[in-house]
Amino acid sequence: MTEPSVLEAPSRPPRPADARGRGLRGARARTVKETAIGGILFSAGAVSILTTVGIIAVLMWESVAFFRRVSIVEFLTGTTWTPLFVPQHFGVLPLLGGSVLVAVVAALIAIPLGLGSAIYLSEFAPYRLRAWLKPVLEILAGVPSVVYGYFALTFVTPILQAFVPGLDMFNALSAGIVVGIMVVPLIASLSEDAMNAVPSELRYGAYALGSTKFEVATKVVTPAALSGIVASFILAISRAIGETMAVVLAAGMTPNLTLDVRESVQTLTAYIVQVSLGDTPFGSIEYQSIFAVGLLLFTVTLVMNIFGLWFLRRYREEYA
Repeated sequence: MTEPSVLEAPSRPPRPADARGRGLRGARARTVKETAIGGILFSAGAVSILTTVGIIAVLMWESVAFFRRVSIVEFLTGTTWTPLFVPQHFGVLPLLGGSVLVAVVAALIAIPLGLGSAIYLSEFAPYRLRAWLKPVLEILAGVPSVVYGYFALTFVTPILQAFVPGLDMFNALSAGIVVGIMVVPLIASLSEDAMNAVPSELRYGAYALGSTKFEVATKVVTPAALSGIVASFILAISRAIGETMAVVLAAGMTPNLTLDVRESVQTLTAYIVQVSLGDTPFGSIEYQSIFAVGLLLFTVTLVMNIFGLWFLRRYREEYA
């Protein structure tokens, strides 16, 4: 008989047919399960995309009908907004100016407070205090905006009237302050998360070179986490521009093109609320105007996000 070669692998006993069948069925079951999970995840992503597409389509459809009756030049450059009165004027600059004015005041309040809170939570606060303080800070984000509006109307404005002469009952200053308080948790939470993501080796290296804790926080950690910090600023300002109820209650509904924060103003969102709650006939020019204003608000937010992405990309290229 021929001796088996030492290089030949020992032959395995044939697998029973039922074992091979169970293996094939298990493989098919895993494939079906993976396919189903992939389909569910794809559907979840598609829903968000289709929702955005649907919103844009509705805004565009009604806005086109509006701009057939109103010149887009008049809409973007006019300084008088009286669509509910005769004679009608459709210059949206007073609404846009009111939104920007409130957002600027809110940013001046929220950015220093939010960033300062994030630096303290990330670099200075003890662990136990941080574990207690951050959830308490984030509770502010869960307070309804209408509560902030009444807080501004009944508490903030009377206090400001004692120190700011000529302050109207409805004013942009009070609205900007409460909106700034609303978005402080957003900036603080996102910025603190970005700072915690900075590698500890950078901190240890700075300490080894003789840096103080404040220098490490402001000259090492903050620049390293700038992408997340700027993202929090953009989201906060977008939230401020899109805020509705707090601004309606605190700033009023007077379309006024002004830079004086003591006066009453009307924002883009406040006008949409005003018309939506009224008896505006469907298909009228007043009804179509809320979609034109909504399209402008959507465009402003989109431009802000594009600018933020451009800024982050440029910053990363410079410091790569």
